[in-house]
Amino acid sequence: MRQALIFQWIGLAAWWPSLASAEEAQRGGYRGIASLYYTVIWCVLCYGLYDAFGKKAFYVGAPILALGIYLILPSV
Repeated sequence: MRQALIFQWIGLAAWWPSLASAEEAQRGGYRGIASLYYTVIWCVLCYGLYDAFGKKAFYVGAPILALGIYLILPSV
């Protein structure tokens, strides 16, 4: 129960800036919608990391995954 709440807060914190970028349709960039998709992918990967390897690996791997997801976002 507590892990699900943590994932919801992390997802919400990561999505709010993305929603602001997604509504800038006149520029025609894909960074906003890609941020939304990659955040969902990151949440699924983090849950799998926690489920397969435990809490310690989750604490180490989640920031590494977040950095990797950020680096593969398309440029503005």
